[in-house]
Amino acid sequence: MNKSANNEKQSLTSRRAFIKQASIGLAGFMILPRHVLGGRGFVAPSDRLYIAGIGVGGMGFQDLKRISEDKRVVVAHLCDVDERRSKDARSLFEGAAFHKDWRRMMDTVSSDIDAVTISTPDHNHAVPALRAMQGGKHVYVQKPLTKDIYEARVLTEAAQKYNVVTQMGNQGASGDGVRRLQEWYDAGVIGEVDTVYCWTDRPVWPQGQAWPSGKFEVPKALDWDLWLGTAPYKDYVDGLVPFNWRGWWDYGTGALGDMGCHLIEAPFTVLGLDRVDRVEASVGSVYVDEFKRGYHPEAFPPSSHVTMRVSRKGDSDKPVTVHWMDGGIRPSRPEELLPSETFGDGGNGVLFEGSKGKMMCGTYGERPQLLPTSKVDNTQETMARVKDGAQGHYLQWVEACMAGEADYLSASFDKAGPLTELLLIANLAIKGHDVRLSQQNGKGYVYPARDITLEWSHSDMKVTNLDEVNAFVKRTYREGFELII
Repeated sequence: MNKSANNEKQSLTSRRAFIKQASIGLAGFMILPRHVLGGRGFVAPSDRLYIAGIGVGGMGFQDLKRISEDKRVVVAHLCDVDERRSKDARSLFEGAAFHKDWRRMMDTVSSDIDAVTISTPDHNHAVPALRAMQGGKHVYVQKPLTKDIYEARVLTEAAQKYNVVTQMGNQGASGDGVRRLQEWYDAGVIGEVDTVYCWTDRPVWPQGQAWPSGKFEVPKALDWDLWLGTAPYKDYVDGLVPFNWRGWWDYGTGALGDMGCHLIEAPFTVLGLDRVDRVEASVGSVYVDEFKRGYHPEAFPPSSHVTMRVSRKGDSDKPVTVHWMDGGIRPSRPEELLPSETFGDGGNGVLFEGSKGKMMCGTYGERPQLLPTSKVDNTQETMARVKDGAQGHYLQWVEACMAGEADYLSASFDKAGPLTELLLIANLAIKGHDVRLSQQNGKGYVYPARDITLEWSHSDMKVTNLDEVNAFVKRTYREGFELII
């Protein structure tokens, strides 16, 4: 460890309270909590935020780079099960201690850490996040927040219980686009919205295929047992790490989990969406072809169309119908859109259909547009913006951690938890096809399944009309990696 890192490490014992001063960069305003001005109860500020990164390759590395742009941040610990994937992070943050097992790291150096970032595969998000919050650590967790519905509910409640600063990594929530859409909607430009379409060109990884057969050697740089973490034990297979795990139920959340937090974020926020009570799903390629795509209960289907009935906060009498489409399925092109104009951003998009007009955007809420695009927009800008927009999402979290206050965060768990829960209920309907198909046939040639419709009880956290699906609301954890409340 270099000299400056040593000096910072030595200051750990004398700095436990943070300055409660937040400059969030919203419309040029500075928010100063009362006690920052001094007086009774005032504590001297710390000028450092010590962070541990869990999962520091790929997106985890990008997260840490963005967060460390704030010079008050010290990346003190790095944790990754793959020495290959963590190489860049270890090189950039050369003063940080390196660990493979996050559990051991938390056991031994927890007192050295103020905050934790988690950018592992989806199945290993919730357990370290809850452990960190229980230890009083602020957390930044990549999207989707969790692997299953029960975990989303647990983390939402834990953030309130332990009074820590939380943020999910759907950076579009801090973007200007969502705020512009909100201004148009609040001004009544498109009237009352009752239908929304969200679509993506994902998956760009294998889905709808059988689990690979054969014997494969585990790379020396990878700790396979730790990578599996909460998931049931299986022998290592090539091609799963570091990217294609997204297409398998044991580890990922499919196209919905990968892109849903980026695309459904806009209508969730703009329309004040709340709870799903009914969800329908149909899936593509439920047959066996030369690529062996079809009914494989361990894999997500190649494509899906999910329709959700979602209530609004404080107005349950006016539900919104939200359509999710992936795998090449997309809604009809609006008649107001010229042939030369791009629908959404090309591969992904969101379309709001209102009683007086339509509006659309691309991924992260970017490129918000009224339809037709020639429509004159005189709507005033009324909402404060996050400094640097979507890229400011990371530093917004740092500011909140330093202040110990999170009232102004774009994707704190009180919002990110319910958004993730909505997506995972949609995935539950997709999983319902596996349940029905296994009941119909079990093995051999698979005939097309009927559409699946689930009735969801939010208070009971269960499906009321297809009990077999409830087994996937809360999963069983491998010994040593349990979610301990």
